[in-house]
Amino acid sequence: MPFKFQSLLHPAIFGLLVAIGSSHPALAESHDDDDDHHGRTSQVRLSPKYRQECAACHVAFPPAMLPATSWQQIVNNLPRHYGTDASLDPATSKELGNWLAANAGAHKRATDVPPENRITRSAWFVREHAEVSAATWKSPAVKSASNCIACHTHADQGDFNEHNVRIPH
Repeated sequence: MPFKFQSLLHPAIFGLLVAIGSSHPALAESHDDDDDHHGRTSQVRLSPKYRQECAACHVAFPPAMLPATSWQQIVNNLPRHYGTDASLDPATSKELGNWLAANAGAHKRATDVPPENRITRSAWFVREHAEVSAATWKSPAVKSASNCIACHTHADQGDFNEHNVRIPH
């Protein structure tokens, strides 16, 4: 059973610390990256248009996973979207591009443009997944590092909490 910090504190003191931490902006924003303490990568609600257009083919990745520059390059390259033609009409491309840029990662996690604008090649992703074996990535149930939902059971809801990870066998 994992060690729980709260077991060291009287419940009332623990509750007070949690209340102070979640209500005080300086404490609530003290994270090193875009994850909150629940493993949610972004507090922003996904745009219905983004869900409609992007989640039709893959998990609608939370915009905080990449910097605005990457999202702009991805949206501008949709006819050659990682080997697939994901073209959209100009108005939809502009709407999605603006929304992604406005909600892009701005903390340590997603300020550097990763190679090929791939989330899976970003420094934070590689660091977070260092313990995952090459065999796991290649397994039929996972297939690739971009198939988040294979292991992160709530990835489609923007939840990447380690407690919800189930590595398929």
